[in-house]
Amino acid sequence: MNAHAERFIRTARAECTHRLLIYNEQHLRRVLADYGEHYDRGRPHRALQLRAPADGPDMIPFPGQRIQRHDILGGLIHEYKDTA
Repeated sequence: MNAHAERFIRTARAECTHRLLIYNEQHLRRVLADYGEHYDRGRPHRALQLRAPADGPDMIPFPGQRIQRHDILGGLIHEYKDTA
């Protein structure tokens, strides 16, 4: 369990908090909540063949349809979804 927490903290620092100017505790909590949602659902995982946990079982990893970008944390992180 400790290794999982350490991995999340290291990744959150590298991908999120080190790239933002945090104003206060409330801002930090909001940023970490948004990043935690992205980390748990929208981020690709190697164990899932680079699919995100929120992806459907019939989703093709690189769809031929039009792809739409969704910005998280004001554009710091981008998630891509098909427009089907």
